[in-house]
Amino acid sequence: MINKDKMIKVVNKFNGTVGYTIPEMNLHRNFYPKENKDISFEELERLSFIPGGDVILKDYLEITDEEAVMALFNQKSEPEYHYSEDDIKKLLTVGTLDQFLDCLDFAPDVIKDMIKDLAIKLPLNDMNKRQAIKEKLGFDVTRAIEIQNTKYDGETEEENEKIQNTTSKRRANPINSDNTASATPSGRRYKPITKDE
Repeated sequence: MINKDKMIKVVNKFNGTVGYTIPEMNLHRNFYPKENKDISFEELERLSFIPGGDVILKDYLEITDEEAVMALFNQKSEPEYHYSEDDIKKLLTVGTLDQFLDCLDFAPDVIKDMIKDLAIKLPLNDMNKRQAIKEKLGFDVTRAIEIQNTKYDGETEEENEKIQNTTSKRRANPINSDNTASATPSGRRYKPITKDE
């Protein structure tokens, strides 16, 4: 049995903020992307009892202590639970197809999101792995890469034209300007006051 005061390193693997509230402890905690904190086992245990708490612990945060994982979930964690970004890159580039399929079957959601993200960034060149992602996760890597690489020249020109048309034009010379005798700018209702007047 784990001592409730034991401090356990917990890592946010989600690419966003993960937060939770434990009313009995009068506690609200946020983990920012990639942030890690030392959390007491008691806090993790109480979080696991709160609705959605086990999802946070299994799919978004990583509990680095295997004894704590076993005590909280009555089972050992799958190896994919502890994969880092470097492990995912290695899996995508040199891992076997069977290793990759196992990862897609047993990894938590945050690792699957990382796979989709890195498959585009690298990009993933193995067509069998792309197909596996499409079948298992419903995400088309090939199409995502095509969209990312497509340049919408027509839209860019239109956007530039809109920006040019909405750019403010000066209606008068600045108050401290020496050049106050210039011609009246278009759109002015009256002639500007000059020093001579």
